[in-house]
Amino acid sequence: MRKYTIIGPLLLILIWAIIVHLQLVDKFFLPDPWTVIGRLFEVIWNGSILGDLFSTLERVVLAFVVSLIVGLPLGLWLGRSEKVYRSVEFIIDFFRSTPASALFPLFLLIFGITDKSKIAVAAFASMLIIIFNTAYGVMHAKKSRILAAQIMGATKAQIFRWILFWESLPQTFIGLRSAVSLSLVIIVLTEMFIGTPSGLGRKIIDSQITYEIPTMYAIIILTGIIGYILNLLFLVAEKRVLHWNGK
Repeated sequence: MRKYTIIGPLLLILIWAIIVHLQLVDKFFLPDPWTVIGRLFEVIWNGSILGDLFSTLERVVLAFVVSLIVGLPLGLWLGRSEKVYRSVEFIIDFFRSTPASALFPLFLLIFGITDKSKIAVAAFASMLIIIFNTAYGVMHAKKSRILAAQIMGATKAQIFRWILFWESLPQTFIGLRSAVSLSLVIIVLTEMFIGTPSGLGRKIIDSQITYEIPTMYAIIILTGIIGYILNLLFLVAEKRVLHWNGK
């Protein structure tokens, strides 16, 4: 099925080229795809974008690692008792449903206009996604396996370690993939609107302000490619770790 993956990008480029050819949008504001793709290769080849790329990736990785370290244990702990989870469900769902952009001012007040505020708001939003999915996975583990383990005399700790934890992993990986994507989105967004010396978000907004439109589109495409690659890496890891899933 991998051979069909190329159809989507080719279809997008075709539609883009048709829109430009028919002049449905001013060519100044929507350059043809070949110009944008050429600019993308140019900024990568000459290395002018590498500093911004590494800055963004560093913030994304830090935000995701923090959310993982905090969110995974909390999700596992909350999922062990549905009553405990239900008691804090409103708090989790409330902040999970609140747009991260609405929380920017709060984190700016606490951490200031620094990388800490960007990483903190991304980590907070991603952490809630991980908690929700991990707890959901634990709570919806197959009852038949738990019952079989209890009949054989397994302790609660053994049931959690050998059944609940592994049963929760498919749902947990969904949360991890969503969390890393959300971290990238929030980091790029904060780089655009919160003072920062480097980052893909800063490069996008600078290109827009100076009307370097092809560069702006090239960086947007680069950001999308990074998000796709991160998701793909987690899919590969998921298949390796959960090779038993569904069996």
